[in-house]
Amino acid sequence: MPFWTTLAASTDTASAANVMGAGLERRDDGMLVVTDPTQAYLDVSADGTSSYIRIDPVSADVRDAADPDDAPYRTLYVRADGDGRAGRMTSVAVGAPRSLYLKVQAEDTVRLWIAEPAGSVVPFAAVRANVRVPFSVDALRVAAMGAVVLLVALWRPGSRLWRIPLDTADRRQRLIFAGIMTAAGVATLIPVVSQLAGQLVSDPAPLAFHKPGAYTYDFEQYGRVADALLHGRVWVDLPVDPALTTVENPYDAATRNRLLSQGVPLFWDYAYHDGHWYSYFGVLPAVLLFLPYQLATGRMLPSGAAELVLMFGALVFLCLLTIRLIRRVAPHSSLAATSMAIVFVLVGSNAPYLWFRTNFYSVPCAASMLLSTLGLWLWMGAAMPRRRPARPDAAPLKLGHLAAGALCIAANLGCRPAFALVALLGIPLFWPQLTELCGRIRNHSIGVRQALRMPLAVLLPAVAIVLPLLAYNVARFGTPLDFGNSYQFTVTDMTRFTPAPDTFLLLMVYYLFLPLRFTADFPFLTLSPTPLPSWAYAEEMIGGLFALCPLLVLAFAVPFLRHRLRPSGCWAMLACALALALALLAFDAWEGGLGWRYMIDFAWLMALAALPAFLFIVNADGGTTLARRVCRLLIVTVLLAIIAVTVLGFFVPGRDDALIGVNTGLYHTVRSWFALL
Repeated sequence: MPFWTTLAASTDTASAANVMGAGLERRDDGMLVVTDPTQAYLDVSADGTSSYIRIDPVSADVRDAADPDDAPYRTLYVRADGDGRAGRMTSVAVGAPRSLYLKVQAEDTVRLWIAEPAGSVVPFAAVRANVRVPFSVDALRVAAMGAVVLLVALWRPGSRLWRIPLDTADRRQRLIFAGIMTAAGVATLIPVVSQLAGQLVSDPAPLAFHKPGAYTYDFEQYGRVADALLHGRVWVDLPVDPALTTVENPYDAATRNRLLSQGVPLFWDYAYHDGHWYSYFGVLPAVLLFLPYQLATGRMLPSGAAELVLMFGALVFLCLLTIRLIRRVAPHSSLAATSMAIVFVLVGSNAPYLWFRTNFYSVPCAASMLLSTLGLWLWMGAAMPRRRPARPDAAPLKLGHLAAGALCIAANLGCRPAFALVALLGIPLFWPQLTELCGRIRNHSIGVRQALRMPLAVLLPAVAIVLPLLAYNVARFGTPLDFGNSYQFTVTDMTRFTPAPDTFLLLMVYYLFLPLRFTADFPFLTLSPTPLPSWAYAEEMIGGLFALCPLLVLAFAVPFLRHRLRPSGCWAMLACALALALALLAFDAWEGGLGWRYMIDFAWLMALAALPAFLFIVNADGGTTLARRVCRLLIVTVLLAIIAVTVLGFFVPGRDDALIGVNTGLYHTVRSWFALL
């Protein structure tokens, strides 16, 4: 539309020599310097033939040749006023050409204000009015529109997918699933290879940031843990200043601030104990990924690459677990219902947050998501009959699946320990087999060796992985269950910190019900405030779990579906999954505060618990054709809205690792799709 509406623009270029405000100075290299923000503007004459102006940046060669200590901004905030009417503040990026076109109605003069502080170097050569917006075919935009059209075509109530039943034994369906996962694997491999290749051709120094008088932020915690293990240490090789070892209480925030002012290096979010620095994050990812990579290359594996690999594994097994659960609770579901359920579980599990924020904080969460979904998938497979339609609780257990699942779930202790509680779901899942085993033991109809097979298949793998992890804790902190969280250098003294009771219920409400805040400008969402009566950790979020994915409220229907789920043998497990999710929600609110990534602890369990009600509504068994179509249309609409909120949430400024800062080109390119209309 901008192209067609500006075809008649005069393209008058005589106004390229802008009138500058007194708050700007032009350097010899053509760039501007802000001297007074209250007078930092450029005027350009307009004749009303175009509703757009264009900012012409200084050439890339000039920008790249600038002194790094006096480099120009790549992203700037500006405001375009037309004929005395104030415009809206917006950001532009010199690396995103479409963002340099600004819409403004004017028939006389356009004034472009540069809203940056004094001393800012602005790479603007000129501002032009009366311009034509060039026609642009953006592959990313076309792909996004194509994805929306494809989802609507596949999920619409009249789609052929609603008439094709899920059949996990069907070769074509298995090949389609493998193809989709292969595509996801390729999409994962591209950024992973890019990160590894970039590391090989650049300085291999660890990623760390430090400013005088402030903490050092080191983002290679897992690489340092792998290096420590490689050299036979349990502590990481970071310098410990003698001044730190002599203070009475190094965890006191005031004491640490005093040390920082004296130039003592302190490392943010590392644990300091007994004269050494430690990482309190689970060690298992370092053993499985970072250590082998360092042995092979001599360099630290980038955390972002490791996290993406783990999330690909989590994607595969979360999909497989969802399909296996569908096969149990709603075996006659269609491919349309199955694909919608998979997307619902993926989005509702908070997994998109981990795909977005690929740093070392996300590594243990991604690893535990992979291990938990793999372990639960194996356990559900252990109780699955080899031939349908036998009842799952009537089939003999597959001990290999049982042992492998126990190993994976117990391994969570070395990643994110809260996920190890997933082991509790094994009790209701295998309750029929446990009661049968107890009955046979009481009746003396089974030998001791045979009676011990199932318990030992669970206990031996679990003990084999748990004991080394507990020994690792003993070697570091003296006790097996001390993971070092209390010794971390963070905003407060964690050795003395006690949660404030007056924030507990409010944090739980925020986790679930924090509302979305909509805006008139892209990305149409903004951060939602979370005021608290007392201090507690509170990460800035756009909304609570039920605001981000309203369909998760269906999890609370599972206690009322006992009779309907009884044939599947899954009701007790799903009810326990809901109870465990609520318990982990309370634990995170009490111990951790409000963290967007913490929702991964319980969101995926809620998504699994909500799955039966989701499927029953979508399938609408026993209902009229009209009722089925209405139910399906409603769920499709809500699910598409959830996907839209999830995607737009990636672009919200102010959130941790906001795209406007870490990938300004992508942010402004997508923003231009809407800003130019």
